[in-house]
Amino acid sequence: MFKNLLPNQYVQSIYEINLGELQKKGIRAIITDLDNTLVEWDRPEATPEVREWVKRIKEHDMVVTIVSNNTEKRVKAFADPEEMVFIHSARKPMRRSFVRACQQMEVTPEETVVVGDQIFTDVLGGNRAGLQTILVVPVAKSDGLATLLNRRAERFVLRWMRKKGLIQWENQD
Repeated sequence: MFKNLLPNQYVQSIYEINLGELQKKGIRAIITDLDNTLVEWDRPEATPEVREWVKRIKEHDMVVTIVSNNTEKRVKAFADPEEMVFIHSARKPMRRSFVRACQQMEVTPEETVVVGDQIFTDVLGGNRAGLQTILVVPVAKSDGLATLLNRRAERFVLRWMRKKGLIQWENQD
């Protein structure tokens, strides 16, 4: 039951993702969440560090698409100045937006990894779409109301998974 909730990898932040290793594994594309993955949920623009990370992705001959449950206004305001492709109102964990992102990037699911901060949206959706998944620690300590509810459920699931020996991550909740 919990198999689709397990990410393939867990890192502290996007900056710890080894792009070279992903490339060696045949990864050509990254689908990333926006809020609390790239920047705080209430930060309207990219930080210099995020800009550098996106630049490094391109230097590794990879493509990137933001897939967010947030509104077009929010995602467009962030993505357009960075010239990033995006899908808004994605309805994650439904698979449709993940499949659409792969099609737009002209890659297969096997060539794609999803990066996000939430188990019930990013990891579950990516796994259901047959993609590799990387869970990151949320950038901000605070969340919007809907995300707060998800975080409570995530803590319960993570505790259960640890108890069953399914995960042994550092810096556990």
